[in-house]
Amino acid sequence: MTWRYCGDQLRLWRTHAGLTREELAKEADYDAEYLKSMEQGRRRPTLRMLRIADQVCRAHGILESSNEFLKPERCHQRSSEFMALEADAIALHWYENLLVPGLLQTEEYARELMGNSFPPVDDETVETRVEFRLQRQERLEVEPTVLFSFVVYEAALRTGVGGAELMRRQLDRLLECQRLRNVSIQILPFGRAPYQALSGPVVLLETAEHDTYAYSAAQGASTLQSEASDVSQLAHLYGMIRMQALGVEDSDAYIRKVAKDL
Repeated sequence: MTWRYCGDQLRLWRTHAGLTREELAKEADYDAEYLKSMEQGRRRPTLRMLRIADQVCRAHGILESSNEFLKPERCHQRSSEFMALEADAIALHWYENLLVPGLLQTEEYARELMGNSFPPVDDETVETRVEFRLQRQERLEVEPTVLFSFVVYEAALRTGVGGAELMRRQLDRLLECQRLRNVSIQILPFGRAPYQALSGPVVLLETAEHDTYAYSAAQGASTLQSEASDVSQLAHLYGMIRMQALGVEDSDAYIRKVAKDL
């Protein structure tokens, strides 16, 4: 919608200035069809096009300033509400069954996932989302009073994201995070997983106001639960999974064992 709105403004200012599409495109050294795609919202208007159109059409900075609203979203829209809550949470409990939890991912692991997402996204969007994920991870170290607990199913350790070398570095990252006094990472081995642990990830968080939420994501969809009964049910599920997981020290040893197997 922002592409369409900005493109329409581009067309209106061009028309008001009495310019044809071909004339404005020539000023910016673009093909007229390329400019047409921008005006119709099928392509994102470039900063160069907005800047030149602003000058030629005498838009007084209005067109150029719209570039701020065209930047890629830092996360999927369906996850934005959860991200906002996560930023101020005082406790977070995360179970993941197939991938390393986002807050524990290395930069290269995150980029590998986001660069191969579906539907595909452009390079700028990938970089924006990777940068945002790394920013989220800063809370692990800069806010030591916030509690983070993770339970990771063994499959996530053995999923070959980016190849064996990348995965070894990712497992080293888990061991580094484990040394933070406000972080615990427990591994759920294949042979100890209850069937309910196979159904997907779940995140529980508590806000400074002591409200509790549960978040779960699946293919193309996610759910943020605030109803007490729903949150309680998922909290019990997390507790059951965590009871079957290895302790912190045994989990460290298990991560090292898997790293040698890769």
